[in-house]
Amino acid sequence: MKINIPNWLIILGGAGQIFTALVYPYIRHKVFDWYNDVKQLKPLNQEIAKTYGRYIQGLNFSFGLIAILIPSDLKNGTNLAIAITGLIAAYWVGKVATQIAYYPMYDIPKKQLFKWGGYGMNFLFVLFAVVYTLLVIQNIF
Repeated sequence: MKINIPNWLIILGGAGQIFTALVYPYIRHKVFDWYNDVKQLKPLNQEIAKTYGRYIQGLNFSFGLIAILIPSDLKNGTNLAIAITGLIAAYWVGKVATQIAYYPMYDIPKKQLFKWGGYGMNFLFVLFAVVYTLLVIQNIF
């Protein structure tokens, strides 16, 4: 099976990942009221939660930069390309699986912006998972 992911799709995915990193604080604050929930934790747990939030934001931004700056290197079939695309694919496939398994049981505010924003974000997460999974397959075969 020969797959050839075009650079424009990788770059588009990269821009989407940077977008998710930039919008992440807004979503935590406005949609999930995350900061008020975190305030109820012990101080050390507050810092741990904030740190993991920054990790997520940093990974999304970094994956986006990699995709935008070196899309051809992500599909050149080297061991490093396989490792990086495999890591990013696992990250986004895990995100989509978590989204499907756990998030539907929570109540998200009913504003139209949040409803359509949720659809948009889920579309992006699935796009990232598909693009990077296909990149891994392209790199291996």
